[in-house]
Amino acid sequence: MERILAVIFAVILVISGLSVKAEETFDLSSLITTQDVSYQDCIKVFNTDNVHLLYLTVAAVNANHFKIDEIQSRSGFILFTAVGKQFLASISNVNTNQGMLRITPVDDNYYFQPGIVANIFKYIELNLKTKLETLN
Repeated sequence: MERILAVIFAVILVISGLSVKAEETFDLSSLITTQDVSYQDCIKVFNTDNVHLLYLTVAAVNANHFKIDEIQSRSGFILFTAVGKQFLASISNVNTNQGMLRITPVDDNYYFQPGIVANIFKYIELNLKTKLETLN
């Protein structure tokens, strides 16, 4: 009897664990399939100033192995190439505590993989609490 209860309990744990994992993950094919991306999906406001957001954006582009073509730190622009397509990441102030990041394709053709923008936004969200360090 104890063995039957243990097997039933183990089956319930496995089934409940699978259902939780299914809810937490998203469909990877929707991120890597080329599709029309709305302009609103390319804009996000973060709870940090524009200087910190600029450094996080450069780090996110680098972490995703995209090619950085140009950085203009004074104006807050980063030009990078991802999957053979150029993008412009522009950072601006919303107020003193918030910065806005806009990632748009240079050729204004919004038919690309949405994972490019989503991965950069996710990297920034995950590293938002990190402090900037000055290296000597």
